[in-house]
Amino acid sequence: MHDCEITCRNNGPLRISGQFVIKDADGKEFDLSGREVVSLCRCGHSQNKPFCDGSHAKVGFQSEIHAFKLPAPPPKV
Repeated sequence: MHDCEITCRNNGPLRISGQFVIKDADGKEFDLSGREVVSLCRCGHSQNKPFCDGSHAKVGFQSEIHAFKLPAPPPKV
């Protein structure tokens, strides 16, 4: 069982569900008001970044994501 799950939605946002924290670049937490599901913008057009506001549908954002295996990370030196 995972504490958090991120789903890449085709032609849409990243959907995060479960128990999670989202922080800004300074490490300050967003007040998610107890939400257990949020969507993060991938199209870059949201007026509510980093959160999705549905702008992807208006601008015709297209991006299909299919799971694949990442190559092994480089060894740490």
